[in-house]
Amino acid sequence: MGAGEGSGRGQLFLRSLLFLLLAGPPGRHPARGQLRYAVPEELEHGAFVANLGEDLGLDVSTLSARRFRIVSRAGARQHLEVNLENGILFVNERIDREEVCEAGGTCLLHLQLLVESPLELYRVEVEVLDINDHAPTFPWQEYVLEVAESAVLGARFPLESAQDPDVGTNSVHTYRLSPNGFFSLEVQTRSDASKFAELVLERALDREQQRVHRVLLTALDGGVPERSGTAHILVTVLDANDNVPAFDQPSYGVSLPEDAPAGTLVIQLNATDLDEGPNGEIEYSFSGHAPPRVRELFHIEPRSGQVLLKGRLDYERASLHELYVQAKDRGPSAVAVHCRVLVHLLDVNDNAPEVTLTSVSTPVLEDAPPGTVIAVISVLDRDSGDNGRVSCEVGPNVPFELRSSFRNYYTLVTTQELDREVVPEYNVSITARDMGSPALLTRSTLTIPVSDVNDNAPRFLQPSYSVYVMENNAPGASICSVSALDPDCQQNAYLSYSIAEGHIHGMPVGTYVSINSDSGHMYALRSLDYEQIRSFQIQVQAQDAGFPPLSANVTVHIFVLDQNDNAPVIVSPMPRNGSVATELVPRSARPGYLVGTVSAVDADAGLNSRLSYQLLQATDFTLFSVAPDTGELRTLRSFLEQDASRQQLVVQVRDGGQPALSATVSLLLSVVETMPQTLSDFSEFSLPPEVSSSSPLTLYLLVSLGSISFTFLLAILILTAIRCRGERRSRQGDSCSPPRCHCCPGSRPSSDGLKTSNLTAQAPAGSAAATCLDVPGGGPPGYCYKVCLGPESAQSDFMFLKPCSPPRNNEKDPGKRSRPEQHLQVSKEAKQPNTDWLPPGTQRPALKRY
Repeated sequence: MGAGEGSGRGQLFLRSLLFLLLAGPPGRHPARGQLRYAVPEELEHGAFVANLGEDLGLDVSTLSARRFRIVSRAGARQHLEVNLENGILFVNERIDREEVCEAGGTCLLHLQLLVESPLELYRVEVEVLDINDHAPTFPWQEYVLEVAESAVLGARFPLESAQDPDVGTNSVHTYRLSPNGFFSLEVQTRSDASKFAELVLERALDREQQRVHRVLLTALDGGVPERSGTAHILVTVLDANDNVPAFDQPSYGVSLPEDAPAGTLVIQLNATDLDEGPNGEIEYSFSGHAPPRVRELFHIEPRSGQVLLKGRLDYERASLHELYVQAKDRGPSAVAVHCRVLVHLLDVNDNAPEVTLTSVSTPVLEDAPPGTVIAVISVLDRDSGDNGRVSCEVGPNVPFELRSSFRNYYTLVTTQELDREVVPEYNVSITARDMGSPALLTRSTLTIPVSDVNDNAPRFLQPSYSVYVMENNAPGASICSVSALDPDCQQNAYLSYSIAEGHIHGMPVGTYVSINSDSGHMYALRSLDYEQIRSFQIQVQAQDAGFPPLSANVTVHIFVLDQNDNAPVIVSPMPRNGSVATELVPRSARPGYLVGTVSAVDADAGLNSRLSYQLLQATDFTLFSVAPDTGELRTLRSFLEQDASRQQLVVQVRDGGQPALSATVSLLLSVVETMPQTLSDFSEFSLPPEVSSSSPLTLYLLVSLGSISFTFLLAILILTAIRCRGERRSRQGDSCSPPRCHCCPGSRPSSDGLKTSNLTAQAPAGSAAATCLDVPGGGPPGYCYKVCLGPESAQSDFMFLKPCSPPRNNEKDPGKRSRPEQHLQVSKEAKQPNTDWLPPGTQRPALKRY
């Protein structure tokens, strides 16, 4: 290389800076509605090119959110890039103009800029300006030029041209020859403006005086700073070969289709030499500065001058090839002559269109409105003319269409509303077809999944559910399962089950049943009792996890099935004071005499509550019988003298359940001559309507009433004793104040009060008809208790104490008391009969059938 060539990165930077100062800063040049900038080559990474955000009028703060980017083909080098923070276009990697643009002329980088939301497309052209970064070079560092000594003055000898990849003024500008006494240099210009040098003989050569002449040839470019390259020329003086070959014309042109096969004849060259023998035999070859690409594509026959095609042509890569061919005879002191062959390629439709998905917005919501942009599609055909014109279309029967926005750019948009439950995914076929003959096409398939929207409510498999549960079930046992479906997907189809709020017999429904929110399995939280609740219904809700959530309800009817879990309960006769029930039977009773009726109730239903009566034990089985259906106890025959006066009977009551449950009652029958006017243990017992329909609380009510009565009696006795002791110590009178208590001897308690015991207390003879006992401080305020003693008090019979002002049944605070004028009421909520109810003495003992 010559001394004028720069050697270092710093010198390259200085030259680039000087170029920028001379050419001015990169700027934009509007051309056909698009932006155009100019930038010198060889700039470092990050060098400023243009402010695209400002030039395009875009909001810099939204560039990143809108995905502002440069769209390039797959595999293409990204020389330029955009900074999304400030919208500046900068150099991403070093640009070598000679590498990017192999051919001369204007070197342009075509950029497609894409921004979304809304979708916009811009075109930008960046011209890469050449800088003087290459020095001229010769194919060889030393040339041997053979010149006959007989050469006449003024003879011209073409020299090998220097090559400079730069263009314009930066390419080879001139040649210079080192001082010598025999040769001068003339610079010639070809039709394409390239320079070449010719050596001109200025002084006659004499081989005997000097056989070799050495000169230095320097090639200079026109760049700033100037670069140069040198080559040594060794001129050998030969004996005379005084004729040189000559071509028919200095330049040839030929056209060749780009799909021509290897071995195709490109051109037949012809050069003539007037000499004879070896001096007239011509050999053809490429000149020394023929580029390697030409040597790869073409071959020249040395003897015939035929130029043949050796490689594969590509119109899209280079539409013109320039061949430099030299011809030289085989004689001594042969001089080479040159010609140029221009090979013009003809485009053929050999490139199918290329379909590129520039931007794809998938999946698409099923409720997207018509006209929603799904994808931006670019098509490219490397051919030219009609071969490069492309039309694009989508396949039939899809709710999509293509809309052309720019040349060779399309947007794929929806034409109608989508429904994921009908079609969850579309395979859209995109066909790009050029206008060549024959036409070439490319098909590309775009898969577009449809994203789900929560637009379907859950749906139960049944309109309602009926569940049958046996009573006495284990708490926590599964009773049924409900199931619903949701045609949506993912979280929109994820269902959770719950029970709607409500009450069952005054209790929250959540205390009876629960449901598994994931599976829909329902569980009983308590053991159900048929006698308390026979059926109920609940509302089950299925709700998806979408936003907003959708739900559906279904009614679940739960029916409780009866079990034989309640034994019969004897309600008549009832033993008194823990003893055996007794009854008097006249000895004169005839066969079929009704002694009494054994009555029982069963809280179960159906066969489980159907009762049968039988005589289990008897002193004499021939004397009495029990009706199996009614429980009537009758005599079978008349009494005999030898029959015992006391008959012990045991009657069993059995239900119809499986297994059967039973209860027994013991009876003591006394055979008497005459019937006294006394009460019988066989009492008329009328069941309230709700009990006759088999209330479940019979047994519990009987026990509760007995306990309460005993507790109440014990409290009255204690309060009476305390009151008596207090009166002995006080100076007050023995009678209750009239406003607070009134004695009522001989009066019977009303039916709504406490029932009088069959042990009637009478006052001693000579005493007052009744004694009123006031208990101050011994009982609740406002209460007055009376004790009525009759003449037969020696029998230790006692009458219940009757409170004048009993507390209300519904009082929650035991400290509160009701008004004195209120009377104690028996709770009407009891669902079982009171076994202490006694019928009038004149009425025959009988119990209604159950």
